[in-house]
Amino acid sequence: MTLEELRQQIDDLDRQLVELLNRRAETALDAGRLKVATSLPIYEPAREKKIYENIRAANHGPLPDIELTHIYERIIDVMRTLQKNELASKRNAQTNGPSHDGGAQTPETGKSK
Repeated sequence: MTLEELRQQIDDLDRQLVELLNRRAETALDAGRLKVATSLPIYEPAREKKIYENIRAANHGPLPDIELTHIYERIIDVMRTLQKNELASKRNAQTNGPSHDGGAQTPETGKSK
């Protein structure tokens, strides 16, 4: 393969990763909503430990387990933050009523202004 073909393959894989990460985020948000509805905590260390065990078991390289764990630590942190932000947003909406900014988001983060 040429360098350009390899780069195209990386670009295609990146698009797939973005799609999968967004699907994971939607599922994490659904889990967060269920946790709130059933009065469970957002942070569950035992569940995170199980996720790390699962990814290490599925890992066949070339990424070392420790590096894959670091990547997942960040992914889980972002997903937990999404859950907490949604919860805070719902609490604010209940106390302050609907937002009047039309849901405008910053382009850098995609978060509401």
